[in-house]
Amino acid sequence: MSNIKEKLYKELELKNKVGIEGVNFNPAIFKHLDLGGKYQEQVHVLFEFDHESHAGLDLPCGYTSPNGFHYNLNWDRRSSYSIEYENGRYYLTHNGHEIFPIEFDHRPNYYNLKTSDGTDMSRVATYNQDGAIFVAYSNECALKEKGLDCLFCNINATKDTYGEKQNIQWKYPKQIGETAAVAYNEGARHITISGGFVPERREVDYYIDVAEAIQEHTGLEDFNGTAVIGAPLDLEVIDRYKEAGYRTIAMNLEIWDKNMYKTICPGKSEQCGGWDHWVKSLEYAAKVFGHGRVRCGFVAGIEPKKSLLEGVEYMASKGIVCLTGAWNPNPGSALEGHRTPEPEWHLDVSQKSFAIFKKAGFTYNHYYDIAPSPNFLVHDIYKIEEELLPIFKKEKSLV
Repeated sequence: MSNIKEKLYKELELKNKVGIEGVNFNPAIFKHLDLGGKYQEQVHVLFEFDHESHAGLDLPCGYTSPNGFHYNLNWDRRSSYSIEYENGRYYLTHNGHEIFPIEFDHRPNYYNLKTSDGTDMSRVATYNQDGAIFVAYSNECALKEKGLDCLFCNINATKDTYGEKQNIQWKYPKQIGETAAVAYNEGARHITISGGFVPERREVDYYIDVAEAIQEHTGLEDFNGTAVIGAPLDLEVIDRYKEAGYRTIAMNLEIWDKNMYKTICPGKSEQCGGWDHWVKSLEYAAKVFGHGRVRCGFVAGIEPKKSLLEGVEYMASKGIVCLTGAWNPNPGSALEGHRTPEPEWHLDVSQKSFAIFKKAGFTYNHYYDIAPSPNFLVHDIYKIEEELLPIFKKEKSLV
């Protein structure tokens, strides 16, 4: 199996580079793809991850390589990587040379259905692969009103670009419950509830209503849900999320360096008691939810690597799992036009984060349960080390 792992780690380097650089293509090639039928289209419920906006033009969500790695599709015409189409097949190339054929994400059945009030379920919960669904209850952030948006974030710009065109609206608990029930019947097993900033009291009451609706419609007391919230000023509010039935909770600090945090996340700094209170809230949550059941997201690439990894190490010592996805200077964000670090920088962060998580006793299931999608680089490292990819079963069957 060592040769297989070496091969997979080589592809992980490729996936990382494609993720950072994006991928080029002529949109006309997708006329051959049954997009919105057999294959899943992008629905911009919260963020735009493509490196250029494309309102009115539907694109695929992502694709899988022959080795089983999932790649998000981030469009960038400047990339040296490209998707090409020829003789009924799509394939990834680099500088014009074919790397391997690809298979685009299949559209889940629930995308064809509507809630009882006529809302398309594809607009209520997006499918993020491998049983993970994602609900953005709100596609705007209240921090915009005060000019306090996080500088890397493009949630409000995404709403302005896609909200009306794709009919992205506020999500009501009953809509979420109905959609979750159908998705879970089709094999979903984790749901993330997220969105922009709303007032604290309104937030907790809403999340409780959503949990009750999911439990009612799925029949599951533990529906494996992650509540993504702002750090509450009253720490005991965190207990209410646990009591409501969420298995995990997330409070994304974003930046570990205190001084950079104030500059990059002015709203989170002012609205949630500052950096110290945010960390205190995460530590409190770990006591309530348990080891490996709390997530802190970091935007990897804005602050120095040393600082970022200090944050990951500290959080892990408290039983808190961190996401360290690569910073994408999204269109419409205040940092649009800036550059994220080199691919090697990000790969090193993921490898060092994985080592920290293993030392802390976090399993793949911990990492799956706290993430909005199961396709971060750290997920892939777990899949390689624990032989979770389909290629390992195939090889074992041949022995």
